[in-house]
Amino acid sequence: MDKLIIRGGQPFAGSMQVAGAKNAALPILAAAMLGDGQVRLSNVPDVTDVRSMLGLLALCGIETPAPVHGRLAFSTDRLRPADAPYDIMRRMRASFLVLAPLLVRFGRARISRPGGCAIGTRPVDLHLKALETLGAEVDFAGGVYDVRAPDGLRGARIVLPIASVGATHTAMMAAAGARGATEIVNAAREPEVADLAAFLTAMGARVEGAGTYKVQIEGAESWNDVSHTIVPDRIEAASYLIAAAMTGGELEIIGGRLEHLGAACDILEQAGIVIYPSDRGLIARRGGALRSVDVTTEPFPGFPTDLQAQFMALMCLAEGVSTIRERVFEQRFMHVPELQRMGAQIRQDGATAIVTGVGELHGAEVMATDLRASMSLVLAGLVARGETIVHRVYHLDRGFEDIEGKLRRCGAVIERVAE
Repeated sequence: MDKLIIRGGQPFAGSMQVAGAKNAALPILAAAMLGDGQVRLSNVPDVTDVRSMLGLLALCGIETPAPVHGRLAFSTDRLRPADAPYDIMRRMRASFLVLAPLLVRFGRARISRPGGCAIGTRPVDLHLKALETLGAEVDFAGGVYDVRAPDGLRGARIVLPIASVGATHTAMMAAAGARGATEIVNAAREPEVADLAAFLTAMGARVEGAGTYKVQIEGAESWNDVSHTIVPDRIEAASYLIAAAMTGGELEIIGGRLEHLGAACDILEQAGIVIYPSDRGLIARRGGALRSVDVTTEPFPGFPTDLQAQFMALMCLAEGVSTIRERVFEQRFMHVPELQRMGAQIRQDGATAIVTGVGELHGAEVMATDLRASMSLVLAGLVARGETIVHRVYHLDRGFEDIEGKLRRCGAVIERVAE
């Protein structure tokens, strides 16, 4: 187990490359199992969640090494049915995404109940209900879901009660392998959903409406070899925009896209961050004093829950009082006591946090509790007076590629050491 040691208050400037979005790479790796040909992917992030997914694919007969310079190439023609074991499922909730492709290929799939970050209840009922709507039968016993569709899936109208990204991904993959047409109503609109749609289209399905609340899919009659470039990680990009503002530096975020930031761009600009496009991505710097802004997390294009912790770290330095409401995951304030250890003034009332800006933060030993909380503590450490030690950074490694290397090249004094 590793920890990060950060010496705060250093000059911070330069450029950094945004990796591919792990929340796009994971469903696309799962969707590759639908076909039986060659797959070439670019801009694949080398993070532990992707490596866990590749391990799961290997259990199913798809052997591929870790990404090299963001590239992966593999064949799915030797895919075999295999149970998705608890040891892998407990590490990463996205492992559940292999359920629909295995069901399409073999008419049956067995998969353990998934795990992931402890940020609140994330039931898989919506995934299973979507599969049942397309004709699957679901049993659950001993912590394992047994899903069967011996006669194949049939297109139908799926209405999601909430715009779940994961359930939308599952429904899209299942529909791509179903006979006939499927309509998904109240679909998630995140850029990662549109990226999966582009991949499924290249494979042979017909997908229309991705990025809107209604997605229409015509199942593929045959599968193509496919080459695809993973969309850049909008959460990583926004996290580095915040880093630029907190440190008072100027950063070029290579690969960042304004259109993928949604409401986050307006909120960050209201907080005092100047953001504008460059030839290679985005440039960000602080435009004067940081200002407190109230936010409520919502599905895209609203302010993302995956950026809430990082934004809270920013608000710790802003003038005034900010109210942050978490409306997606009920347990996503576990970073609050860790930021308080660094001198932050935060009062929590259920799913609302009230942040009063302070003049400075001070270094402390803190404990990462989940992926995005980890990044908030790193951001706080970059500006804190003295030394900050962030424990349990394996959470950070799930979704941020080479974070200490990227930050160090921009002037941060940061070191990874073994516990």
